[in-house]
Amino acid sequence: MAESNAIIGYGTLFAIGNGATPTEVFQTLAEVRDLTPPSDTLDVIETTHMTSPNRIKEFAAGLLDPGECSFTIHFLPGEADDDLIQALRGGAKRNFRITFPAIGANPRVTWTFRGFLVGYEPDVPTNEVMTAQVRIKVTGPYTPGTAA
Repeated sequence: MAESNAIIGYGTLFAIGNGATPTEVFQTLAEVRDLTPPSDTLDVIETTHMTSPNRIKEFAAGLLDPGECSFTIHFLPGEADDDLIQALRGGAKRNFRITFPAIGANPRVTWTFRGFLVGYEPDVPTNEVMTAQVRIKVTGPYTPGTAA
């Protein structure tokens, strides 16, 4: 039996683009804890008609919805990461990039995508680390690549 190549998410980076052209600069957020990358969902369109064979429903593939990207970050009000996320409020589209850990000798893989902030929810408990949940609605496909 072959040995597993499974790895943990430690070392994954999340960055926000500044929109500059021709060379966009991405700023990596410092204290991301957990991250859920975009995930596609395919719409299912019912195509059943009055004479569908054997009275069985028929379906066709619709459009792909790229979903959302979400992550938990340490909530540090007024610090650089908080300021960067606060600047996303208002619905302006930006580019985002996830850089995954390397697997063995392979280079680090990146996913770059366009989206806008749809949720920023700080949590301020009495005796635990303050965190914030961040949700980005992805618009369009993500582009896989390798980290420089």
